[in-house]
Amino acid sequence: MTRPVRLVLVAGTATDIGKTWVGGQVLARLRAAGTTVAARKPAQSADLGDPGPSDAQVLAGASGEPVETVCLPHRSYTVAMAPPMAAAALGLPVPTIDDLLDELRWPAHDQGGPVGIGWLETVGGPRSPIGSDGDAVTVAGRLEPDLVVLVADAGLGTVNAVLLSAEAFGALPVVVFLNRFDPADDLHARNLAWLREQSPLHVVTDLDVLTEVVGGQGISGSP
Repeated sequence: MTRPVRLVLVAGTATDIGKTWVGGQVLARLRAAGTTVAARKPAQSADLGDPGPSDAQVLAGASGEPVETVCLPHRSYTVAMAPPMAAAALGLPVPTIDDLLDELRWPAHDQGGPVGIGWLETVGGPRSPIGSDGDAVTVAGRLEPDLVVLVADAGLGTVNAVLLSAEAFGALPVVVFLNRFDPADDLHARNLAWLREQSPLHVVTDLDVLTEVVGGQGISGSP
């Protein structure tokens, strides 16, 4: 498998935390700056009647790739459950981590070399099942990404969620993005200060700063 120059694995502290929106924003910024990018979602699930775009559609729109390349059609499940549960509920074959990783393909850029940034979005939180035998932590252990982006809410409960979620990835480098952060919100500001002062984690709140980190810059001390 061709590996991107920089492989980034993305997880949330929970489901519906906004990681796909964050991915779309970061990928669009990287492309605008001239970086070659590709996005992959090994499996996704949502209710058939959901009026919004799928995760793969959002990521494809940002990366400039076909939707069916970002997430293979047979890995899109029309029930809002973790993918292996959704597959079982629909009477479909339940994927293993090996199945999902065997299907993972990264493109080369126009000059034939590996794509600059590969953005691999998982599902839910670090321990949310993505295959019958594993989750985002399992995938991270297999692929050893250059960076884990952990998307978190900025409000009540985020300190606990961030610390537990980041710990699950062990020694892998993690950057935490507090989504929907409002500097005028006292709780948001206190959560940010606590995480920066009481943990070794690199925590950012600005999409431009996150984009720099994803690109290999701004690895510490960024606002």
